[in-house]
Amino acid sequence: MDGKAGGAAVIEVAGLTKRYGGRTVLDGVTFTVGRGEIFGLLGPNGAGKTTTVECAEGLRRPDGGTVRVLGLDPAAGGPELRERVGVQLQETGLPSSLKFGEALALYASFYRAPRDVRALLADWGLEELRGRRYGKLSGGQKQRVHIALALVGGPEVVFLDELTTGLDPQARRATWDLVRRVRAGGVTVVLVSHFMDEVQELCDRVAVLDGGRIVAAGTPGELVERAGGASSVRFRLRGDLDPAALPAVLAAVPEVTGVERDGRAVTVTGTGDLATAVTAALARADVVVADLRIDRRTLDDAYLALTGRPLDDDA
Repeated sequence: MDGKAGGAAVIEVAGLTKRYGGRTVLDGVTFTVGRGEIFGLLGPNGAGKTTTVECAEGLRRPDGGTVRVLGLDPAAGGPELRERVGVQLQETGLPSSLKFGEALALYASFYRAPRDVRALLADWGLEELRGRRYGKLSGGQKQRVHIALALVGGPEVVFLDELTTGLDPQARRATWDLVRRVRAGGVTVVLVSHFMDEVQELCDRVAVLDGGRIVAAGTPGELVERAGGASSVRFRLRGDLDPAALPAVLAAVPEVTGVERDGRAVTVTGTGDLATAVTAALARADVVVADLRIDRRTLDDAYLALTGRPLDDDA
């Protein structure tokens, strides 16, 4: 899988294999990440997502295959690579009595040229948390702290592992905005998640891991299209148009595969960007509709089609 168009690959993983005892947890994993993109690793618990990124971070040694991050082997990259990579681990915690400002200063001391701590606090709106003890922070505040700690070294690449697990919906969406800001600052983001909506909302491209193998890769839209199935647009006709004339109105729309009528209620099924194509055709024909509803395929549908089971089935 190539890196993002227009961006050189900053992470290259080829044939990655990892075993624990006699159990193979990664079996020939291959992907690349382009500079400046948000790349998602999606899969259920136990699929191998965290092991994959831990090999890319240099925290685990592969049993086979190659991993290169910014052109360097993470297992042997040493300080040169660690200066350029930020990490937010799946299991992250600080002493409850430690103040955030103290933690940030400590992390900054690990780097030869860290970001200015005051500027980082200002950029991320964290000044009010500087004197707050870690144990007193909310879940959403802790995630903001973890991201700031991952960025204090001024990394080119940052790994974010299960960033929003346990957060309420409002805190999750606030954290999504933070991830977008990280990328807007020129940092390449690898996002590990088992949340479909999160990956579909944030990621430029995604690799789906299942049983230690990548079963599909591409943009979220490409995965949905590859999985097949049909989207639908439902509406009710208004005005004087005879419902029997509607198929003729939509006949020239290549995305449409079927039209069903129940009185003046209509369901149009099809592929691609069906909603845009149908609404444009209706507008050109001056057809007035009401109660329009769009049922789009999602990554949930794609995952089920690709693996034969829903994402929340960990069996």
